Amino acid sequence: VQLQASGGGLVQAGGSLRLSCAASGRTFSGYVMAWFRQAPGKQRELVAGITSAGTIKYEDSVKDRFTISRHNAKNTMALQMNSLELEDTAVYYCAASRSSRMLNSPRLYEYWGQGTLVTVSS
Repeated sequence: VQLQASGGGLVQAGGSLRLSCAASGRTFSGYVMAWFRQAPGKQRELVAGITSAGTIKYEDSVKDRFTISRHNAKNTMALQMNSLELEDTAVYYCAASRSSRMLNSPRLYEYWGQGTLVTVSS
């Protein structure tokens, strides 16, 4: 079972990036999937999560700027990030868990992608 995150890069403040997560090895249609991020010296935090039923949760600082989506048939998930801010700089991870409910803690996710670096410059 693998999750492969991609799409990170260097972008100026105010710009946009789209992260993608491709799952392989099994279907994640019944799982909750999420994007986490970890900045240097900080704990890993939930950015956005989406259940198999489509319930969505965003971290307060990204609401109205980021959009999470998933395609169950294709086993993929995406994070559209607009109006990027310096504080969004971090390594972003996709994750999945065998739960039908939204899960906030990274400790509750069994599957992780390798991380993709997002750097926002001024």
